[in-house]
Amino acid sequence: MYFSAKAQVQFSELQSSASSFLALLLLLAGGMFSSAPPSWPLDKVFQYIDLHQDEFVQALKEWVAVESDSVQPMPRFRQELFRMMAMAADKLQSLGAEVDSVDLGSQQMPDGQSLPIPPIILAHLGNDPKKPTVCFYGHLDVQPAQQGDGWLTNPYTLTEVDGKLYGRGATDNKGPVLAWINAVSAFRALEQDLPVNIKLILEGMEEAGSIALEEFIRKEKDRFFSSVDYIVISDNLWLSRRKPALTYGTRGNSYFLVEVKCRDQDFHSGTFGGILNEPIADLVALLGSLVDSFGHILIPGIYDQVAPLTEQEKEMYEAIDLDLEQYRNSSQVQKFLFDTKEEILMHLWRYPSFSIHGIEGAFDEPGIKTVIPGRVTGKFSIRLVPHMNVSTVEKQVKQHLEDVFSKRNSSNQMAISMVVGVQPWNANINDTQYLAAKRAIKTVFGMEPDMIQDGSSIPIAKLFQDIVQKSVMMLPLGAVDDGEHSQNEKINRWNYIEGSKLFAAFFSEMAKLHS
Repeated sequence: MYFSAKAQVQFSELQSSASSFLALLLLLAGGMFSSAPPSWPLDKVFQYIDLHQDEFVQALKEWVAVESDSVQPMPRFRQELFRMMAMAADKLQSLGAEVDSVDLGSQQMPDGQSLPIPPIILAHLGNDPKKPTVCFYGHLDVQPAQQGDGWLTNPYTLTEVDGKLYGRGATDNKGPVLAWINAVSAFRALEQDLPVNIKLILEGMEEAGSIALEEFIRKEKDRFFSSVDYIVISDNLWLSRRKPALTYGTRGNSYFLVEVKCRDQDFHSGTFGGILNEPIADLVALLGSLVDSFGHILIPGIYDQVAPLTEQEKEMYEAIDLDLEQYRNSSQVQKFLFDTKEEILMHLWRYPSFSIHGIEGAFDEPGIKTVIPGRVTGKFSIRLVPHMNVSTVEKQVKQHLEDVFSKRNSSNQMAISMVVGVQPWNANINDTQYLAAKRAIKTVFGMEPDMIQDGSSIPIAKLFQDIVQKSVMMLPLGAVDDGEHSQNEKINRWNYIEGSKLFAAFFSEMAKLHS
């Protein structure tokens, strides 16, 4: 077919326009169905967080300076706890949140003194019924810390060294709480509408066992929590230094005391050695009967309730980024009981473990003392996994120890008690907020997260899941080497600032998935 020169030009322009239109359609489709860069509002939020990061670090410094130690029952520390909760309430109110400081009364101590319990802070921003409501739980109390205990810096003076922010509470849990607030403040400062309704519940007694919290949650189930769709906790760590993680399970814990008693007074071994059943010998035999040298628990039936390993779990363990040699070296352990990454992780997370914690009543000071303790108490615990039941484990442990003790034909008395019983917690990783968190992590960090469990027990997750009956997710910010509870606790500036962006991106992704 023949075209004039003018027609050819017009046809060429038409082709060019059609190609541009097609390219636009493909670009739009790509944005709908692939992992696209952040939208303009999120870009602005990220820029704001970067530009104001020194202010965010200063806020953390001010919070770390408060000696909010809930473990030591001293009036001075309780005053600091009240000051910490008031600071948090003021900060939330400055963002326009409605804040309620709830009085929890007082705590009777064993020595007879009465100490006030710091209030629980409830806050909320927004009540748009078209938006999901996300509730963040955090705690503002800390473990004890003194520079003389091995800290390289003053634990209550946030000190930055090579991008690491050292200070008690930096990662557990003041840093993550502030990161959530930083994300909210960025939207507010830019006068952008928050993508979700926000609620916060902050307590000041987590390190002391969350005194009065369970009763409080039950009371607020049909009030504060009635409009909550999702609950987020950021109170644990990644498995690596640079790769983010999402936590979907924690082990439970059954903690036991086993006492063996002959009499209340100790004996002289020269006078009584060889003519009586020594309590500590009975106790050592009892403790030794509970586990073998490979870490296998010897209590009959203890593994019967453990959930079978699935193919999906195997694939998740294989995908986790863990340098076993580096992990072993950083742990200062010559050899682990298992040789592969998968075996190590499974025995940390999805199989029960047994640990002996100490013996009370035995002579344990430097020097020698030829004493036979008249009464000793062994302390041990079993970490529980799905679908183990606390009550069943308690019966199995007591039955086993009674059988072993009876075979010793000892004239001593034995008493067993379970003093802590915490069920394991597991979440649905296909839940909406886990999908939103994965997308947010991809947006901020450019990678998929490790899907991990935590070998320790974090009772609050199970508490929320059982009482409030809403989806609970653990979204950690801190690196594996942050040293929570130990000397030189820190959070990296990078984790703190990128974590603030992560929460902002999470808000955005939750809104998209909800709509």
